[in-house]
Amino acid sequence: MALWIFILCLGAFLVWTVFNGFFMPRLPDSPSVDGSPLLSVMVPMRNEERNVKALIASLKRSTYPNCEFIILNDQSTDRTQELLESQTAGDSRFTLLQGAELSDGWVGKVHACHQLQRAATGEYLLFVDADISFSADAFGQSLALLQKKKAQALSGFPAFEVAPFLSKLLVPMQHFVVFFHLPLPLANYALFPAATAAHGAWMLFERTAYDAIGGHLSVRNSLVEDVHISREIKKAGYRMLLANVTKSVSSKMYETNPEVWEGFLKNSYTGIGRSPIMALGLTVFYTIFYIAPLFIAVTGIFTWNWLFFIPYILTCLQQFYIMIRTRQNPALAFLMPLQAGAMIAVLLHAMKKAWSKQAYSWKGRNYS
Repeated sequence: MALWIFILCLGAFLVWTVFNGFFMPRLPDSPSVDGSPLLSVMVPMRNEERNVKALIASLKRSTYPNCEFIILNDQSTDRTQELLESQTAGDSRFTLLQGAELSDGWVGKVHACHQLQRAATGEYLLFVDADISFSADAFGQSLALLQKKKAQALSGFPAFEVAPFLSKLLVPMQHFVVFFHLPLPLANYALFPAATAAHGAWMLFERTAYDAIGGHLSVRNSLVEDVHISREIKKAGYRMLLANVTKSVSSKMYETNPEVWEGFLKNSYTGIGRSPIMALGLTVFYTIFYIAPLFIAVTGIFTWNWLFFIPYILTCLQQFYIMIRTRQNPALAFLMPLQAGAMIAVLLHAMKKAWSKQAYSWKGRNYS
């Protein structure tokens, strides 16, 4: 009886995930933008020499006719500036800025975005990360969806390239958390601030709404500024839209396992409001429902009981559905127990660092 109840719970999780997914709109295939408003595309870059060429190539391929590209070199110590100058030479759409020293009380990326928006003149502001690539129509598609849904802000999680092994475990969990834990009907059709998610790699704002909340100044000390600025949008009575942008936007976030670990370490515990109760609750929940099924399946091998395989199959099917929806490698769904275990491990490590007052490190800067 206990096994059947367990199976029913996992089946319900699968059904909920599929249902919830209907409330995340995709970018339109053929964008139709009302008018041709000026779009300011802004990119903060700190030690991004490996990404400069691909990013500039993506920007130059854009088919949206009315763009300005503003890139800020945020105190880089590598060849970022040299490559930016060579790759943008002769193209009047590009403006290169030199970032100021980080001010007290600011997180580095937020400080860079704040400087970028002061140089922007567009009716719409799009903040993108340096490690993404996107289709030629991505700007127009995003603007068209924003206008169609009558929203004032839009964000989306890219399709992720997952080269290092640890990224194959942790990176897919970003989409999983959104499709499973975030009530997308509330996120996209209500002004409930807590029901909000965003990804800083692709953040589009109507300028008037962005200015009304004080822009990035309102989240200057946040390590998860994308989520917090989205909440500020909703608090001000504006509509925030979370869209499936994976067919047009992709990201290569990390190249090494240590980068993966440090990247998730700074966001995981902070992302749940540094709540030890929620951290422990998630640990128990994922251990029971997403790690234990692997051990139950192994038990089924030795006892020749096929029912013991069903929990593992259901957890993999849930992740498989999300992988298909978000254009990830569906074969990685069979790693779901390991993915859940890695997510809990990084969450507990991040909580331990916070309790012991150790700083999180990212791109040569430390944050408490």
